[in-house]
Amino acid sequence: MSRVLGIVAEYNPFHNGHLYHIKQSIEQTNADYVVCVVTGNFVQRGNTSIVDKWTKTKMAMANGADLVIELPTVYSTSSAENFAEGAIKILDSLQVVDSISFGMEADNLATLNNIANVLYQEPKEYVTMLNHELSKGTSFPKARESAVMLYLNDIKRYANVLAGSNNILGIEYLKAMKKLKSSLRPEGIKREKVVYHDDFIVDDFASATAIRKMIVGRQFNDIMKVMPRSSYILLAQELQNGHYVLDLSKFQTQILYKLRTMTIEEIREIPDVTEGLEHAIKSAADSCNNIIDLVNIIKSKRYTQTRIQRILIYCLLGINKKMMEASKKTVPYVRVLGFNENGRKLISEATARNPKLNIVTSVKKYMDESKNKVLKEMLQTDIYATNIYTLGYEKDSWANLDYTNKIITMEDMKGTVRV
Repeated sequence: MSRVLGIVAEYNPFHNGHLYHIKQSIEQTNADYVVCVVTGNFVQRGNTSIVDKWTKTKMAMANGADLVIELPTVYSTSSAENFAEGAIKILDSLQVVDSISFGMEADNLATLNNIANVLYQEPKEYVTMLNHELSKGTSFPKARESAVMLYLNDIKRYANVLAGSNNILGIEYLKAMKKLKSSLRPEGIKREKVVYHDDFIVDDFASATAIRKMIVGRQFNDIMKVMPRSSYILLAQELQNGHYVLDLSKFQTQILYKLRTMTIEEIREIPDVTEGLEHAIKSAADSCNNIIDLVNIIKSKRYTQTRIQRILIYCLLGINKKMMEASKKTVPYVRVLGFNENGRKLISEATARNPKLNIVTSVKKYMDESKNKVLKEMLQTDIYATNIYTLGYEKDSWANLDYTNKIITMEDMKGTVRV
Protein backbone atom coordinates (compact mmCIF):
# COMPACT_ATOMS: atom_id res chain seq x y z
CA MET A 1 0.00 0.00 0.00
CA SER A 2 1.52 3.33 -1.07
CA ARG A 3 1.99 6.06 1.51
CA VAL A 4 1.14 9.62 0.45
CA LEU A 5 2.51 12.66 2.26
CA GLY A 6 0.87 16.09 2.19
CA ILE A 7 2.80 19.34 2.61
CA VAL A 8 1.43 22.90 2.66
CA ALA A 9 3.90 25.64 1.78
CA GLU A 10 4.50 29.13 0.42
CA TYR A 11 7.93 28.37 -1.14
CA ASN A 12 8.64 32.09 -1.36
CA PRO A 13 11.13 31.08 -2.75
CA PHE A 14 12.05 27.38 -2.35
CA HIS A 15 15.30 27.13 -0.35
CA ASN A 16 17.51 24.52 1.34
CA GLY A 17 15.33 24.59 4.46
CA HIS A 18 12.35 23.51 2.35
CA LEU A 19 14.42 20.72 0.77
CA TYR A 20 15.48 19.58 4.25
CA HIS A 21 11.82 19.57 5.32
CA ILE A 22 10.72 17.45 2.35
CA LYS A 23 13.56 14.94 2.81
CA GLN A 24 13.00 14.63 6.58
CA SER A 25 9.25 14.31 6.07
CA ILE A 26 9.64 11.51 3.53
CA GLU A 27 12.08 9.71 5.84
CA GLN A 28 9.87 10.00 8.93
CA THR A 29 6.63 9.00 7.18
CA ASN A 30 8.14 6.44 4.74
CA ALA A 31 6.19 8.24 2.03
CA ASP A 32 6.13 6.97 -1.55
CA TYR A 33 4.48 10.09 -2.98
CA VAL A 34 4.42 13.79 -2.05
CA VAL A 35 1.48 16.16 -2.61
CA CYS A 36 2.25 19.86 -2.13
CA VAL A 37 -0.50 22.44 -1.60
CA VAL A 38 1.19 25.71 -2.54
CA THR A 39 0.02 29.29 -2.10
CA GLY A 40 -0.47 31.33 -5.25
CA ASN A 41 0.76 34.79 -6.17
CA PHE A 42 -0.24 36.41 -2.85
CA VAL A 43 0.68 34.80 0.44
CA GLN A 44 -0.52 34.39 4.02
CA ARG A 45 2.10 36.70 5.54
CA GLY A 46 0.33 39.64 3.88
CA ASN A 47 2.64 40.03 0.92
CA THR A 48 3.31 39.03 -2.68
CA SER A 49 5.09 35.90 -3.82
CA ILE A 50 8.52 36.76 -5.25
CA VAL A 51 7.79 34.54 -8.30
CA ASP A 52 4.53 33.25 -9.72
CA LYS A 53 2.78 30.02 -8.76
CA TRP A 54 3.94 28.12 -11.87
CA THR A 55 7.60 28.84 -11.09
CA LYS A 56 7.04 27.74 -7.48
CA THR A 57 5.44 24.57 -8.87
CA LYS A 58 8.57 23.85 -10.90
CA MET A 59 10.74 24.44 -7.82
CA ALA A 60 8.65 22.00 -5.80
CA MET A 61 8.61 19.34 -8.54
CA ALA A 62 12.37 19.62 -9.03
CA ASN A 63 12.85 18.85 -5.36
CA GLY A 64 10.53 15.98 -4.54
CA ALA A 65 6.89 16.93 -5.16
CA ASP A 66 4.85 14.57 -7.33
CA LEU A 67 1.65 16.62 -7.41
CA VAL A 68 1.32 20.38 -6.83
CA ILE A 69 -2.06 21.94 -6.05
CA GLU A 70 -2.84 25.63 -5.61
CA LEU A 71 -4.33 26.81 -2.34
CA PRO A 72 -7.04 29.21 -3.59
CA THR A 73 -6.26 32.90 -3.06
CA VAL A 74 -9.08 33.45 -0.57
CA TYR A 75 -7.39 30.88 1.74
CA SER A 76 -3.76 31.68 0.93
CA THR A 77 -4.27 35.31 1.99
CA SER A 78 -6.38 34.44 5.06
CA SER A 79 -5.56 34.32 8.73
CA ALA A 80 -3.67 31.21 9.83
CA GLU A 81 -6.95 29.56 10.88
CA ASN A 82 -8.71 29.75 7.50
CA PHE A 83 -5.43 29.16 5.63
CA ALA A 84 -4.89 25.88 7.47
CA GLU A 85 -8.50 24.79 7.25
CA GLY A 86 -8.61 25.35 3.48
CA ALA A 87 -5.44 23.30 3.00
CA ILE A 88 -6.66 20.42 5.19
CA LYS A 89 -9.99 20.37 3.31
CA ILE A 90 -8.11 19.97 0.02
CA LEU A 91 -5.85 17.18 1.29
CA ASP A 92 -8.84 15.38 2.85
CA SER A 93 -10.94 15.69 -0.30
CA LEU A 94 -8.33 13.78 -2.32
CA GLN A 95 -8.90 10.72 -0.08
CA VAL A 96 -5.43 9.40 -0.96
CA VAL A 97 -3.23 11.41 1.45
CA ASP A 98 -2.19 9.63 4.65
CA SER A 99 -0.18 12.24 6.55
CA ILE A 100 0.67 15.92 6.68
CA SER A 101 4.06 17.27 7.65
CA PHE A 102 4.81 20.84 8.71
CA GLY A 103 7.75 22.74 10.12
CA MET A 104 7.81 23.91 13.72
CA GLU A 105 10.04 25.84 16.06
CA ALA A 106 8.86 23.75 19.04
CA ASP A 107 10.84 20.74 20.23
CA ASN A 108 7.93 18.32 19.98
CA LEU A 109 4.51 17.91 18.41
CA ALA A 110 2.80 17.24 21.76
CA THR A 111 3.36 20.86 22.83
CA LEU A 112 1.54 22.12 19.71
CA ASN A 113 -1.21 19.52 20.08
CA ASN A 114 -1.93 20.57 23.69
CA ILE A 115 -2.42 24.15 22.54
CA ALA A 116 -4.52 23.00 19.55
CA ASN A 117 -6.84 21.14 21.95
CA VAL A 118 -7.42 24.31 23.97
CA LEU A 119 -8.08 26.42 20.88
CA TYR A 120 -10.41 23.80 19.41
CA GLN A 121 -12.37 23.03 22.59
CA GLU A 122 -12.36 26.64 23.90
CA PRO A 123 -13.02 25.82 27.59
CA LYS A 124 -14.94 28.53 29.44
CA GLU A 125 -11.99 29.32 31.70
CA TYR A 126 -9.74 29.88 28.69
CA VAL A 127 -12.33 32.11 26.95
CA THR A 128 -12.62 34.22 30.12
CA MET A 129 -8.85 34.61 30.25
CA LEU A 130 -8.72 35.51 26.55
CA ASN A 131 -11.43 38.17 26.89
CA HIS A 132 -9.62 39.61 29.89
CA GLU A 133 -6.39 39.92 27.87
CA LEU A 134 -8.25 41.47 24.92
CA SER A 135 -9.87 44.02 27.23
CA LYS A 136 -6.38 45.42 27.84
CA GLY A 137 -6.22 46.49 24.19
CA THR A 138 -3.73 43.74 23.32
CA SER A 139 -3.59 42.29 19.79
CA PHE A 140 -5.44 38.99 19.38
CA PRO A 141 -2.23 36.92 18.84
CA LYS A 142 -0.65 38.29 22.04
CA ALA A 143 -3.87 37.94 24.03
CA ARG A 144 -4.27 34.34 22.88
CA GLU A 145 -0.67 33.50 23.78
CA SER A 146 -1.11 34.88 27.32
CA ALA A 147 -4.45 33.12 27.81
CA VAL A 148 -3.06 29.77 26.65
CA MET A 149 -0.08 29.98 29.03
CA LEU A 150 -2.36 30.89 31.94
CA TYR A 151 -4.87 28.15 31.14
CA LEU A 152 -2.27 25.40 30.68
CA ASN A 153 -0.48 26.70 33.78
CA ASP A 154 3.00 25.99 32.43
CA ILE A 155 4.69 29.20 31.36
CA LYS A 156 8.09 27.53 31.01
CA ARG A 157 6.83 25.00 28.45
CA TYR A 158 4.48 27.23 26.49
CA ALA A 159 6.24 30.62 26.59
CA ASN A 160 6.91 31.95 23.08
CA VAL A 161 5.42 28.87 21.38
CA LEU A 162 2.73 31.05 19.79
CA ALA A 163 5.39 33.55 18.75
CA GLY A 164 6.81 31.10 16.19
CA SER A 165 5.20 31.51 12.76
CA ASN A 166 5.64 27.81 11.94
CA ASN A 167 4.24 26.83 15.34
CA ILE A 168 1.16 28.99 14.73
CA LEU A 169 0.40 27.29 11.42
CA GLY A 170 1.17 23.87 12.87
CA ILE A 171 -1.31 24.45 15.69
CA GLU A 172 -3.92 25.61 13.16
CA TYR A 173 -3.38 22.46 11.03
CA LEU A 174 -3.90 20.33 14.14
CA LYS A 175 -6.98 22.33 15.13
CA ALA A 176 -8.44 22.06 11.63
CA MET A 177 -7.88 18.30 11.63
CA LYS A 178 -9.79 18.00 14.91
CA LYS A 179 -12.63 20.19 13.63
CA LEU A 180 -12.91 18.34 10.32
CA LYS A 181 -12.35 14.91 11.93
CA SER A 182 -9.52 14.39 9.45
CA SER A 183 -7.77 11.01 9.29
CA LEU A 184 -4.47 12.68 8.34
CA ARG A 185 -1.56 11.82 10.62
CA PRO A 186 0.43 14.90 11.67
CA GLU A 187 4.22 14.98 11.56
CA GLY A 188 6.21 17.92 12.89
CA ILE A 189 9.72 18.67 11.61
CA LYS A 190 11.76 20.99 13.81
CA ARG A 191 13.03 23.97 11.87
CA GLU A 192 16.82 23.97 11.93
CA LYS A 193 19.40 26.79 12.15
CA VAL A 194 17.22 29.72 11.01
CA VAL A 195 13.60 30.73 11.59
CA TYR A 196 11.19 32.71 9.45
CA HIS A 197 12.25 36.29 10.26
CA ASP A 198 16.03 35.65 10.54
CA ASP A 199 17.93 37.71 7.96
CA PHE A 200 21.30 35.96 8.15
CA ILE A 201 22.90 32.80 6.73
CA VAL A 202 23.83 29.83 8.91
CA ASP A 203 25.94 27.30 6.96
CA ASP A 204 23.85 26.80 3.80
CA PHE A 205 20.53 27.80 5.37
CA ALA A 206 18.69 31.11 5.17
CA SER A 207 15.04 32.03 5.61
CA ALA A 208 12.84 33.06 2.70
CA THR A 209 12.74 36.54 4.28
CA ALA A 210 16.55 36.74 4.14
CA ILE A 211 16.63 35.50 0.53
CA ARG A 212 14.18 38.18 -0.58
CA LYS A 213 16.43 40.79 1.05
CA MET A 214 19.43 39.26 -0.77
CA ILE A 215 17.53 39.61 -4.06
CA VAL A 216 17.08 43.33 -3.38
CA GLY A 217 20.80 43.59 -2.62
CA ARG A 218 21.76 41.53 -5.69
CA GLN A 219 23.70 39.10 -3.44
CA PHE A 220 23.57 36.24 -5.91
CA ASN A 221 26.59 34.34 -4.58
CA ASP A 222 24.90 34.16 -1.18
CA ILE A 223 21.57 33.13 -2.73
CA MET A 224 23.29 30.27 -4.59
CA LYS A 225 24.54 28.88 -1.27
CA VAL A 226 21.12 28.66 0.35
CA MET A 227 18.94 27.36 -2.49
CA PRO A 228 18.96 24.05 -4.36
CA ARG A 229 20.57 24.48 -7.78
CA SER A 230 17.25 23.82 -9.53
CA SER A 231 15.46 26.53 -7.53
CA TYR A 232 18.25 29.02 -8.07
CA ILE A 233 18.19 28.45 -11.85
CA LEU A 234 14.43 29.03 -11.94
CA LEU A 235 14.67 32.13 -9.74
CA ALA A 236 17.52 33.58 -11.82
CA GLN A 237 15.52 33.05 -15.02
CA GLU A 238 12.50 34.90 -13.62
CA LEU A 239 14.65 37.75 -12.29
CA GLN A 240 16.42 38.07 -15.66
CA ASN A 241 13.07 38.06 -17.49
CA GLY A 242 11.63 40.71 -15.17
CA HIS A 243 8.93 38.26 -14.05
CA TYR A 244 8.98 38.82 -10.30
CA VAL A 245 7.31 41.00 -7.68
CA LEU A 246 9.41 42.00 -4.68
CA ASP A 247 6.63 43.01 -2.31
CA LEU A 248 3.22 44.60 -1.88
CA SER A 249 4.60 48.11 -2.44
CA LYS A 250 4.47 47.35 -6.20
CA PHE A 251 0.71 47.85 -5.91
CA GLN A 252 0.60 50.79 -3.52
CA THR A 253 -0.93 53.14 -6.11
CA GLN A 254 -3.70 50.68 -6.93
CA ILE A 255 -4.39 50.03 -3.23
CA LEU A 256 -4.51 53.71 -2.32
CA TYR A 257 -6.70 54.44 -5.35
CA LYS A 258 -9.19 51.77 -4.32
CA LEU A 259 -9.26 52.88 -0.67
CA ARG A 260 -9.77 56.53 -1.65
CA THR A 261 -12.67 55.64 -3.93
CA MET A 262 -14.32 53.26 -1.44
CA THR A 263 -16.90 54.41 1.08
CA ILE A 264 -16.55 53.76 4.80
CA GLU A 265 -19.29 51.12 4.44
CA GLU A 266 -17.39 49.33 1.65
CA ILE A 267 -14.16 49.31 3.67
CA ARG A 268 -16.11 47.87 6.60
CA GLU A 269 -16.95 44.85 4.39
CA ILE A 270 -13.27 43.95 3.92
CA PRO A 271 -12.32 40.83 5.95
CA ASP A 272 -10.51 41.48 9.26
CA VAL A 273 -11.87 45.05 9.43
CA THR A 274 -13.56 45.25 12.84
CA GLU A 275 -14.21 47.60 15.73
CA GLY A 276 -14.29 50.77 13.62
CA LEU A 277 -10.94 50.08 11.92
CA GLU A 278 -12.53 51.25 8.65
CA HIS A 279 -12.30 54.86 9.87
CA ALA A 280 -8.56 54.59 10.58
CA ILE A 281 -7.99 52.97 7.17
CA LYS A 282 -9.96 55.64 5.31
CA SER A 283 -8.23 58.46 7.17
CA ALA A 284 -4.77 56.97 6.49
CA ALA A 285 -5.52 56.42 2.79
CA ASP A 286 -6.61 60.04 2.47
CA SER A 287 -3.41 61.36 4.03
CA CYS A 288 -0.49 59.44 2.50
CA ASN A 289 0.80 58.25 -0.87
CA ASN A 290 2.83 55.11 -0.08
CA ILE A 291 2.17 51.75 1.55
CA ILE A 292 4.81 52.04 4.28
CA ASP A 293 3.22 55.18 5.71
CA LEU A 294 -0.24 53.70 5.21
CA VAL A 295 0.58 50.58 7.27
CA ASN A 296 2.44 52.53 9.95
CA ILE A 297 -0.48 54.93 10.45
CA ILE A 298 -3.06 52.12 10.75
CA LYS A 299 -1.17 49.52 12.77
CA SER A 300 -1.30 49.59 16.55
CA LYS A 301 -0.84 47.37 19.57
CA ARG A 302 -4.20 45.84 18.64
CA TYR A 303 -3.67 45.44 14.88
CA THR A 304 -0.44 43.85 13.65
CA GLN A 305 1.37 44.81 10.46
CA THR A 306 0.66 41.40 8.91
CA ARG A 307 -3.06 41.77 9.57
CA ILE A 308 -3.10 45.25 8.04
CA GLN A 309 -1.22 44.04 4.96
CA ARG A 310 -3.70 41.17 4.53
CA ILE A 311 -6.52 43.74 4.63
CA LEU A 312 -4.74 45.71 1.89
CA ILE A 313 -4.49 42.54 -0.24
CA TYR A 314 -8.22 41.89 0.25
CA CYS A 315 -8.87 45.45 -0.87
CA LEU A 316 -6.62 45.06 -3.92
CA LEU A 317 -8.20 41.75 -4.97
CA GLY A 318 -11.82 42.62 -4.16
CA ILE A 319 -12.20 39.97 -1.46
CA ASN A 320 -15.05 40.82 0.94
CA LYS A 321 -16.46 39.33 4.14
CA LYS A 322 -19.22 37.49 2.29
CA MET A 323 -16.65 35.68 0.11
CA MET A 324 -14.50 34.89 3.15
CA GLU A 325 -17.44 33.45 5.07
CA ALA A 326 -18.42 31.34 2.05
CA SER A 327 -14.89 29.92 1.93
CA LYS A 328 -15.25 28.72 5.51
CA LYS A 329 -18.40 26.77 4.67
CA THR A 330 -17.25 25.03 1.50
CA VAL A 331 -14.75 22.43 0.36
CA PRO A 332 -12.47 24.10 -2.19
CA TYR A 333 -11.70 22.75 -5.64
CA VAL A 334 -8.43 20.98 -6.39
CA ARG A 335 -6.60 23.24 -8.84
CA VAL A 336 -3.76 21.18 -10.33
CA LEU A 337 -0.66 23.25 -11.13
CA GLY A 338 1.76 20.42 -11.91
CA PHE A 339 2.44 16.69 -11.73
CA ASN A 340 4.88 13.98 -12.78
CA GLU A 341 3.86 10.40 -13.62
CA ASN A 342 3.39 9.58 -9.94
CA GLY A 343 1.25 12.69 -9.57
CA ARG A 344 -0.85 11.68 -12.57
CA LYS A 345 -1.54 8.33 -10.87
CA LEU A 346 -2.53 10.11 -7.66
CA ILE A 347 -5.06 12.26 -9.56
CA SER A 348 -6.57 9.16 -11.17
CA GLU A 349 -6.83 7.41 -7.81
CA ALA A 350 -8.29 10.51 -6.13
CA THR A 351 -11.01 10.94 -8.76
CA ALA A 352 -11.83 7.23 -8.52
CA ARG A 353 -12.15 7.38 -4.74
CA ASN A 354 -14.06 10.66 -4.70
CA PRO A 355 -16.24 11.02 -7.82
CA LYS A 356 -17.58 14.34 -6.44
CA LEU A 357 -14.09 15.85 -6.32
CA ASN A 358 -14.06 19.32 -7.85
CA ILE A 359 -10.81 18.98 -9.78
CA VAL A 360 -9.61 21.81 -12.02
CA THR A 361 -7.21 20.85 -14.80
CA SER A 362 -8.63 23.38 -17.27
CA VAL A 363 -9.71 26.75 -15.89
CA LYS A 364 -11.79 27.55 -18.98
CA LYS A 365 -13.62 24.24 -18.87
CA TYR A 366 -14.37 24.58 -15.17
CA MET A 367 -15.60 28.17 -15.51
CA ASP A 368 -17.77 27.16 -18.49
CA GLU A 369 -19.23 23.99 -17.02
CA SER A 370 -19.37 24.27 -13.24
CA LYS A 371 -22.67 25.23 -11.66
CA ASN A 372 -21.15 25.88 -8.23
CA LYS A 373 -21.36 29.67 -7.83
CA VAL A 374 -19.18 29.81 -4.70
CA LEU A 375 -16.34 27.83 -6.26
CA LYS A 376 -16.57 29.74 -9.54
CA GLU A 377 -16.30 33.03 -7.67
CA MET A 378 -13.33 31.60 -5.76
CA LEU A 379 -11.60 30.56 -8.98
CA GLN A 380 -12.40 33.92 -10.56
CA THR A 381 -10.55 35.52 -7.63
CA ASP A 382 -7.50 33.35 -8.45
CA ILE A 383 -7.67 34.51 -12.08
CA TYR A 384 -8.04 38.14 -11.00
CA ALA A 385 -5.16 37.78 -8.53
CA THR A 386 -2.84 36.61 -11.32
CA ASN A 387 -3.95 39.43 -13.59
CA ILE A 388 -3.15 41.98 -10.86
CA TYR A 389 0.09 40.22 -9.90
CA THR A 390 1.63 40.44 -13.37
CA LEU A 391 1.12 44.23 -13.32
CA GLY A 392 4.05 44.20 -10.90
CA TYR A 393 6.39 42.66 -13.49
CA GLU A 394 9.10 44.74 -15.10
CA LYS A 395 8.31 43.14 -18.48
CA ASP A 396 5.59 41.09 -20.17
CA SER A 397 2.68 41.92 -17.87
CA TRP A 398 0.25 39.62 -19.63
CA ALA A 399 -3.23 38.94 -18.30
CA ASN A 400 -5.21 35.68 -18.30
CA LEU A 401 -2.21 33.40 -17.59
CA ASP A 402 -4.57 31.07 -15.70
CA TYR A 403 -6.18 30.34 -19.05
CA THR A 404 -3.04 30.19 -21.19
CA ASN A 405 -0.49 28.51 -18.89
CA LYS A 406 -0.69 24.73 -19.02
CA ILE A 407 -0.21 22.25 -16.18
CA ILE A 408 3.52 21.81 -15.47
CA THR A 409 4.84 18.34 -16.34
CA MET A 410 8.33 16.87 -16.18
CA GLU A 411 8.77 17.80 -19.85
CA ASP A 412 8.70 21.45 -18.73
CA MET A 413 11.49 20.84 -16.25
CA LYS A 414 14.39 20.84 -18.73
CA GLY A 415 17.32 22.83 -17.38
CA THR A 416 16.44 22.02 -13.77
CA VAL A 417 17.69 19.09 -11.70
CA ARG A 418 15.43 16.73 -9.79
CA VAL A 419 17.01 15.86 -6.44
